[in-house]
Amino acid sequence: MIDSDGYRFNVGIILTNPGGQLLWARRIHQDAWQFPQGGIREKETPEQAMYRELNEEIGLQPDHVDVLGATRGWLRYRLPERYVRRHQKPVCIGQKQVWFMLRLVSEERFVRLDLSATPEFDNWRWVDYWQPLQEVVSFKRTVYKKALNELAPLVFPDGVRPRSAVR
Repeated sequence: MIDSDGYRFNVGIILTNPGGQLLWARRIHQDAWQFPQGGIREKETPEQAMYRELNEEIGLQPDHVDVLGATRGWLRYRLPERYVRRHQKPVCIGQKQVWFMLRLVSEERFVRLDLSATPEFDNWRWVDYWQPLQEVVSFKRTVYKKALNELAPLVFPDGVRPRSAVR
C-alpha cells in the first residue's frame, strides 16, 4: 500500500535481547545491514504486519517475543532518486513506518533466516544499542535515530543508556 504522497506503509522491527543488544541482520548477498522491516498489506494492521514480517524474515513466532511498544506515529524516509521506480504505478518515493520494539523471550536458536522461499537476510548478530546508526545506509539513518531514541526507554527503563548514546 502506498499513500497519496508516494510513501509505502511499512513496519520496522527492533529486537532486543535481555542485555539490551539489538538483532542486526545482513541483507542477502549484500554488505548491507539493517533491522527487519516490511510492507503492510491491505486490511492488515501494523501489528499484524509486524508479526507476519517477524516470522517471514527471522523465523520468530509471537510467543518468542514480548512487544515492549511502538513509535507514536509514522516515521518517514525518502529513497534516493536512483531507487525510485518511476515506471511502477503508483510511484513509491519512500517508506512510512511504525517501529516496534520487541524483546526475545525464547532461545536464540529460534531465530531462523532460512524459512522463507525468498530470504531477506543471510546472517545476523547482536550489536550494541546505538551501533546501527554507524552502519545503516545513509538514507535510513535519520529514521533509525528517531526510532532508537523514542524506544530507548522501553529497553532502559531506569534511564541509563549505553555510553555511546546519540541524541
